[in-house]
Order: sequence, then structure tokens, then C-alpha cells
Amino acid sequence: MTSAVRLTADKNTGVAVVTLDRPDRLNAVDLTMRDQLREVWREVRFDDSVRAVVLTGAGERAFCTGLDRDAVVPQPSSPYMADDPLLRVGPKSNDLWKPVIAAVRGMACGGAFYLLGESDFLVADTTATFFDPHTTYGMVSAYESVLMALRMPYGEVARMMLMGTAERISAQRAHDIGLVSELTAPGEALAAATSRAAVIAGHPPEGVQGTVRALWAAREQAIAAGFAQAPHLIALGNLPGERQAELFTARRPAFRTR
Repeated sequence: MTSAVRLTADKNTGVAVVTLDRPDRLNAVDLTMRDQLREVWREVRFDDSVRAVVLTGAGERAFCTGLDRDAVVPQPSSPYMADDPLLRVGPKSNDLWKPVIAAVRGMACGGAFYLLGESDFLVADTTATFFDPHTTYGMVSAYESVLMALRMPYGEVARMMLMGTAERISAQRAHDIGLVSELTAPGEALAAATSRAAVIAGHPPEGVQGTVRALWAAREQAIAAGFAQAPHLIALGNLPGERQAELFTARRPAFRTR
């Protein structure tokens, strides 16, 4: 089976790089990638030689464009038992408390926010753009909105989620509002993130991991409360799948970047 996720580790620095490796699909997450990500987080969790992680996407066009449109996700008939395929795709939801730095190049949208929302901070190059297509295609942005509402000012995340595909946040704007902590020249985000990870990996891991856990503790109650509402909001607000597909097929490429 072809690997959709690459894991490389530098035993000298203690830094592992996790790469989403479906560049021909803009690193969209299919069910194979989802399962492999969960396996990778578990592997990193038990490898004491890894003390910090960088998460990135292969290719120049995208970090990740969310759930692959071709992924078949069976759903129970009851709205009380909705199955979100990306809900356990990130490091924190897999009980990994080693620091994770996201290195973003190109597009990051939709389901990518499950991964960015569980990263500890973001480094992006100037080609990075951020947007959420859900509303354009008749879908509720629930889990993504909850995660991003804790990383961005409310008005900024509301605008991004509600504008859909009509507008993208530039790397500069993302840096200005605090979503991105460091901005680099094109193609340099991975090197910068790896350099920051190496510094963190050089600190005693007990203190680092305890700090990561404490930082997440400040957010997880709000996340849990938001996530509790998400299945019902999605069940009520999502258009039928065939109507979503029609809107997706009829999409227009025009958008503005701010």
C-alpha cells in the first residue's frame, strides 16, 4: 500500500517531520491518510528519541485541502451518531503531548483546520492562504469553526467561515491576526519550523510536554463544549449529499485574497 504520510526523524536533533504526501490531490485527507496519521501519532508518542514534531504537506500548491471529496464515509441514520472522519486525525486527539509545529505552504482549507487547530503554532511562507469552503457548498463548518475560534479573533474566523470560497486570508493577514507566528520567504517554512523545533527539542522533555499539556488544558473545555453541539448543527444544516455535489461541480474559481 502506498503511504500517504511520511515520517522522518533526526535522532541527533530529536525532531521528526510528518509529511502529508498526496500532492496530486493537494494533500486532501482520504481514509487511508487518516488511518496512517493516527498510526504515525502513536508511533511518535512511543518514540522517546522524538522530542518535537513538524507537520507539513508535500508539494508547492497546498498544505492540505481537507477531506478528499472522493472519500466514502458511511453514516448512521440517526443524527445522534454522526461519524466525522477527521475528528481523531490530529495529534492532541491521539494523546500526543510533544510539541507540534505546522509548516504551511500553499492552500490550507476546510479539514486542514483539524490539523492546524491541534498544532502548537504555525510557521508559513508567503504563498500560504487560508479559507473554509463549507458554506459555499451547503455545509455547516462546525468542528473547524470551533478550533479556529480559539486561534483567531472572532470577527476574523467568522468572516473566513462565512465567506466560503469567495475570499482567502493571505499569509501576511494570518500573521497580522496571530494565526501564523512566523512568516518566511517562499519555500522556507519547513526549514524555519524545523529550526524552531530543534531548539524546543533541546530542552528537557518533561517540562516541554507538561507545558504543551497545560496550554491545551486552557482550551479543551471550550473545544469540548463546541464539539458537543457540532453533530446536531451539521445534521440540521447540511444540504443532502447530491445537492452538495452539484454546488461543488458548479463552483467558480473567482476569489479575493486579503
